Amino acid sequence: MVVKVYVSGISGNKEVKKRQQRVLMILDSKHVSYNVVDITEPGKEQEKEFMQQKSNAKDAKYPLPPQIFNEEEYCGDYEEFDLANEIDELDKFLKVTINDKKPVEIKENSESGQVNGHMSSSREASAEKEPAVEEPSPESKPDEKVEEEEDKAEVASDSRAEAVEDEQNE
Repeated sequence: MVVKVYVSGISGNKEVKKRQQRVLMILDSKHVSYNVVDITEPGKEQEKEFMQQKSNAKDAKYPLPPQIFNEEEYCGDYEEFDLANEIDELDKFLKVTINDKKPVEIKENSESGQVNGHMSSSREASAEKEPAVEEPSPESKPDEKVEEEEDKAEVASDSRAEAVEDEQNE
């Protein structure tokens, strides 16, 4: 069974965005496998209707994202999710078994390019191929730093001397 989080990728409401990010962050930290369904993407009208029909709208005409489902079964909205997390009953809320020690099972939504709710890019793959080379810190080689500073000072004084000489020649 896969947890589905219905979100709005273009919401102008900062509170909605913050809540969506928090839900996804908590699911990642608990190693819960989930799919993100962005109801604002073209072609997702059926998913949007499904979310609106199956969710509970509390204070609004339509329920606001994020809305959480386990497959087709409604789990709840952000407030219910947050409460379940606070009282350490997220597994009951999501209707899944949570093993905090287990690595995250990655589910990729090939249509949107999202992996566990995060946009995947080719840039990430290339960054993994070449490890970053760290420069030695200035504290680790103080003699080299002193020599480098002396060279810079020498170049600066040579430049000033040339400028003075040019002025005198004019």
